Amino acid sequence: MEPDTQTYTCAMIPPAPVTLDRREGPFGEVVLRERGRHFEIIANGCFLMDTSDGRSERLLIDAALGALPAGRSGPSVLIGGLGVGFSLVRAAEEERWGRIVVVEREQAIVDWHWQGPLDRISGAALADPRTQVLHTDLVAHLRTATERYDALCLDIDNGPDWTVTDDNGSLYSPTGLAHCHDRLTPGGVLAVWSAQPSPAFEQALRNAGFTGVRTEEVAVARGVPDVVHLASRGA
Repeated sequence: MEPDTQTYTCAMIPPAPVTLDRREGPFGEVVLRERGRHFEIIANGCFLMDTSDGRSERLLIDAALGALPAGRSGPSVLIGGLGVGFSLVRAAEEERWGRIVVVEREQAIVDWHWQGPLDRISGAALADPRTQVLHTDLVAHLRTATERYDALCLDIDNGPDWTVTDDNGSLYSPTGLAHCHDRLTPGGVLAVWSAQPSPAFEQALRNAGFTGVRTEEVAVARGVPDVVHLASRGA
C-alpha cells in the first residue's frame, strides 16, 4: 500500500502563528505570537526569539558562571534583555548566583511576563527575592550606572552583526565595550549571545582589553550554530 503522501506533507506544516499582542513603542513595533505550543517575539518585523529551544540562552548564564574565578561567593549578574525569560529562569535556578538584575527596555515584554502569557515561563524566577527588573535601555544603563557586576549576560539582538535597532550597534563598538568593561568587577565575565559566530567581534573584545576571549557553540537544526561569546576583565 502506497503511503498517503498528501496527509504526511500536511502533517508536517507548522501551525500558523496567532498574534497575542502588538504594540508600538519608542523603539518600534514589538509583537508576541503563539505558534502551537510555543511563543515568539518579533521586533520591527525581525524574528527575535521563541520558546522552542532555550539551550543557548541557558548556556549564556551557565558559561558566565563557569568562567568566574573559583571561590567567588554570591556573584551578581546583569541580564541584558528579558526576552522569553529563559536566561532569567536559568539564573534563578542556580543558587550560587547572588543578585540577579534584568534590564529590559520594552514595556510590552515586561508586561507579558508580569501579567501575560509568558508568566508561565518566568513567574517563579520573577518572584525570586534575588531578582530585580529594570525597565530601561541597556546601552544607556551600562553608560550611566555606577554599580559593578560579576557577570554581564547580554542577549538583546541576534548578535553583534545583526542588531534589532540601529541604536543597539553602539553596544558592540569600542565605546560600548569599554562601558561593559567598566561595569564588571575585576575578574568579571562578559557573555554575549549571537545567532552566528563573529571573529570580528572576538577581536573587538581583545582590542577593548578583555582577556580569555572565546566562543562556545550550540548546534541548531539548520544553519550555523548559535554561540556565546565570552571574555573576562583582568583581575
